[in-house]
Amino acid sequence: MSSKTGSIFLIPSTLGDTPPERVLPAYNFQLIQQLDVFIVEELRTARRFLRKCGYEKDFETTTFHILNEHTAENDVFAFLEQVRAGMDTGLLSEAGCPAVADPGSLVVKLAHESGIRVVPLSGPSSIIMALMGSGFNGQNFSFHGYLPVKAPDRIKKIREIERDLLKTGHTHIFIEAPYRNNHMIESILMACGNDTLLCVASNISLSDESIITAPIGRWKKMNFQPGKKPTVFLLSR
Repeated sequence: MSSKTGSIFLIPSTLGDTPPERVLPAYNFQLIQQLDVFIVEELRTARRFLRKCGYEKDFETTTFHILNEHTAENDVFAFLEQVRAGMDTGLLSEAGCPAVADPGSLVVKLAHESGIRVVPLSGPSSIIMALMGSGFNGQNFSFHGYLPVKAPDRIKKIREIERDLLKTGHTHIFIEAPYRNNHMIESILMACGNDTLLCVASNISLSDESIITAPIGRWKKMNFQPGKKPTVFLLSR
């Protein structure tokens, strides 16, 4: 891995307590062993993940840059100094793929602006895996990230989404903080017509994974609550 300028490797992590070898290719483990610099969201979980992947180097001599929603762009630009000096660097997400619904996108943006090579590695994405398991249109879809927190605004947004999917047939995907999942279900059932299809995909890739697709009318009879599990919501017609 020697070059005048280093590379940024986008390293997916597991979506929960799933053993890494179940969802990550061997190449990822091999590459991780060669890195001495990482950009991470939370130091403790990053170190735990690296050890599960067989990383044997001393953490005292490994460089960790902390990246979260409070990190200034100037600080992120400074993280890339080592990359520009020739040090390959791994960008880790807390769960799933870096830079997708994740602060790592700023690192990737600045890397491109600096002419740094960006290398995305294979790994689990709850968004794509939920779409795969939903039975919905995988040719045309939109990801909205988090919907508004306040119930009236959230319901308004869901109704806008439903109008679009009824018109276009596109799939719409969104997520929620786990502790607000039950409120999201309530809002969807309140906002959507009985024939609209809803898929609720929880704990993707874990042993208690649940992916259920049904019309809203059937959901209303289920009294279903996903609880505080990481969940992806999808709407279609």
